[in-house]
Amino acid sequence: MRTSLRRSTKCRIEISGLYAITPEASDTAALLRQVRPALQGGATTLQYRNKTGDAVLRLEQAIALRRLTQEFAVPLIINDDAALAAQVDADGVHLGFDDGSVAAARAVLGNEKIIGVSCYNRIVLAHQAAAQGADYVAFGAFFASNIKPDAVAATPDLLRQARREIALPIAAIGGITIENGASLLDAGADALAVISALFGAEDIAHAAKQFSNLYNP
Repeated sequence: MRTSLRRSTKCRIEISGLYAITPEASDTAALLRQVRPALQGGATTLQYRNKTGDAVLRLEQAIALRRLTQEFAVPLIINDDAALAAQVDADGVHLGFDDGSVAAARAVLGNEKIIGVSCYNRIVLAHQAAAQGADYVAFGAFFASNIKPDAVAATPDLLRQARREIALPIAAIGGITIENGASLLDAGADALAVISALFGAEDIAHAAKQFSNLYNP
């Protein structure tokens, strides 16, 4: 196995393996048809991300994904919105730079939920997140991404540094594919966060299985 999970004593659920992030979708049934094979193929965490939908649609989709992830015993993380995470009893929330503090999210979600924090290409943000009580940190983008073409660039050396200094699970994101993902695991990532290379695949379940196989070469 390429990597072992490093967790703080607080971490409730393992953040490791294929961390699937949902694509934008206005059709909930179509979204579920994409997510189900990803879970069948071995995704170990699902993050619901929808930047364009209104509150009604996002609630509908979050409820539907909560049911689906419970069927597969896979944790559901809500992007950006701690209130929505609490409303659907998701397993946690993922916070970007402008999404509020770990403390504010903890006040909404309580002590038993997962809080992840985007740290981009800045190790100082990871240290701050750890000090504030985050359960995992994420770095990226490591490769060119169609989802965030203007994202700051992170390097494998950053993962190596974080592995030495941060006692939390580490997720890598940004343009990750079957072909380049192993290099990030070797550099210290616990989880590979993937959108396009998973949900844009012709066979989503097969793509998920290929990502999962990176952990057992």
